[in-house]
Amino acid sequence: MSNFRWGILGTGGIASAFVKDLSHTTGHEVVAVGSRSLSKAQDFITAAPGATAYGSYSELVADANVDAVYVATPHPMHFDHTLLALNAGKPVLCEKPFAVSAHQAQSMIDSARENGVALLEAMWTRYLPHIAKVREILSSGILGPIQTVEADHGQRLADQDIDRLINPSLAGGALLDLGVYPISFAHLVLGEPDAITARAVMTNRGVDAQSSAIFTYTDGAQAVINTTMIARTPCRAVVSGLLGRLEIDGVFYSPTSMRTILFDGTIVEYPNTYAGHGLREQAIEMARVLRAGLLESPLLPWSETVSVMKSIDQIRTQIGLKYPFED
Repeated sequence: MSNFRWGILGTGGIASAFVKDLSHTTGHEVVAVGSRSLSKAQDFITAAPGATAYGSYSELVADANVDAVYVATPHPMHFDHTLLALNAGKPVLCEKPFAVSAHQAQSMIDSARENGVALLEAMWTRYLPHIAKVREILSSGILGPIQTVEADHGQRLADQDIDRLINPSLAGGALLDLGVYPISFAHLVLGEPDAITARAVMTNRGVDAQSSAIFTYTDGAQAVINTTMIARTPCRAVVSGLLGRLEIDGVFYSPTSMRTILFDGTIVEYPNTYAGHGLREQAIEMARVLRAGLLESPLLPWSETVSVMKSIDQIRTQIGLKYPFED
């Protein structure tokens, strides 16, 4: 089988990490890189020998050698850049957060459906081996009815002068960049909440420095999530049921160790044996989806991508987080 050929749209840090992690697998290659600056694209392809550098995104999505486009630009650009690729007939793996609103997310999905090309959210956690084991544990019923999900994601970033994190025009703040991980995890375990209560600490520029939320469900379950860009937190996740709990060590959203601790005292350890970052798993899934003739992945279907964005929209409304480009 021939290599799956990637076009990289955007040349930031996450794009570099994606390309680097592809080196841990076979059957994938980067054949094109697009940037608004030709010189940046040329610099980037030093990590992808043989790839073509383009000084525009339009040229990238028009490249007939590209099997799929990885959209790795800042949050507010995901919508336009994904549509650009989809309308060119190119399947898209779009970085998280998939969009800045559920409305945008639905429009992107509608475009994928209309163009008949695949579209996956690059919430890379969903495609990792330890999350496959989490799904297996949950479906086995050994934890009993789930009562509580706790997940946090905090990094010390607010004082690092990273423009995309503090600038409202770039959809900055903890919620979209960091909070999407515990929110998506809560959706994985418990589904869409029936109600959300959220609070935040805002920066002097009007984005959230720290946000916390409680998701409640009609069966009595709750998810408690916290995200902050002020301080480094444990970045753990715990799923507690009537018969036991699952503890996922930090950093829960990347390859890591975990264990089940049952009410009867039984403990089963799941050590981390994964090599590399883990971003390659979403690339592998994209290739599988396309070769199977699918438009979406069962590991993160379109309906769930929209559901997660709806929860983020509700939190944003409650904490008063609005971006200038939404006016």
